[in-house]
Amino acid sequence: MLKNYGMPTLIETGTLEECAKLCTELELEFIELNMNMPQYQLDKIDVELFKSIAEKYGIYFTIHLDENPNVSDFNSYVADAYKRTVIETIVLAEKLDIKIINMHMSKGVYFTLPDRKIYLYEQYKEEYLKSIADFRVMCENAIGNSDIKICIENCDGYTDFQKDAIKLLLGSDVFALTFDVGHNHSIGGIDEEFIIKHKNRLCHMHLHDAKGSKNHLALGTGELQIQKYINLAEEQNCRIVLETKTIDGLRKSVEWIKNLS
Repeated sequence: MLKNYGMPTLIETGTLEECAKLCTELELEFIELNMNMPQYQLDKIDVELFKSIAEKYGIYFTIHLDENPNVSDFNSYVADAYKRTVIETIVLAEKLDIKIINMHMSKGVYFTLPDRKIYLYEQYKEEYLKSIADFRVMCENAIGNSDIKICIENCDGYTDFQKDAIKLLLGSDVFALTFDVGHNHSIGGIDEEFIIKHKNRLCHMHLHDAKGSKNHLALGTGELQIQKYINLAEEQNCRIVLETKTIDGLRKSVEWIKNLS
């Protein structure tokens, strides 16, 4: 068994059981349930079935929230829908003994001027950060004494207002960081300094290779210094998702990891 290594839910695995069979075959410990997929929506998840599959295959789960959780949208109806999704996901995580909920940070809407973009969250930063502070309290109350972590993932380069928001969230023990090394590489490594500065809050990693702007490649087929990131994950005791998008890429990545030893 590859300790602390897991896999994403792949398009090629249509059901959770197919995914679980592959996870066990590859000697991985967990599956990251992707809530962008229809079969992993909150109203589609049969808790008892998921528990039985986890027990049958000797695995556990983490969760990847829908990629667009804009909890700070200025339209309160929209923001409330996303906040409700997060709250109900926390309840689900408690039922399934899930410790990690992965989350993206929305940049929101921007206006394009002749010489620059202006993000509304930057322009109305006080209101934006107030919504983040309220979200933090909401999550703290929902998680309570359980040891669930909501891990914020880097995507396409943190803006200054996002960095301020993340630092505000990291003021709470219920929030942590996910480091997606391929995303970071594809934007020239600009998020790495911020993440390393806060590496003591790093709990989760999405590991895949990359070449130029192309990422989610099998390990060893791109240009990343993979060992450096594995060392960082081990130093911080992170879970690692081998985040390729195909079964073939996942198999190659597992083989690459096994050949390290």
